[in-house]
Amino acid sequence: MSDDARASIEQLRARINGIDDDIVELLNERALLALEIRALKPVASMALYDPKREEEIFARLAGVNKGPLYADNVREIYEAILHVMKEL
Repeated sequence: MSDDARASIEQLRARINGIDDDIVELLNERALLALEIRALKPVASMALYDPKREEEIFARLAGVNKGPLYADNVREIYEAILHVMKEL
């Protein structure tokens, strides 16, 4: 592998690391907001689990997804995220 290719790979990996850091920060921010909502739901006489809301999330994300991930990929990722959020 050429030195230029190795340097490019390292630069791309550094960008990926930065994105991963941002994703973790945003996931934690999302978790805090979800915990706030969970605390308010009983006061508002709302069920803790709302499958309709999950479907709204999936539909909204499919609408904003510009690829290269497929809508099914985004849904799969968010199913995992929502599963973890419910376990908090």
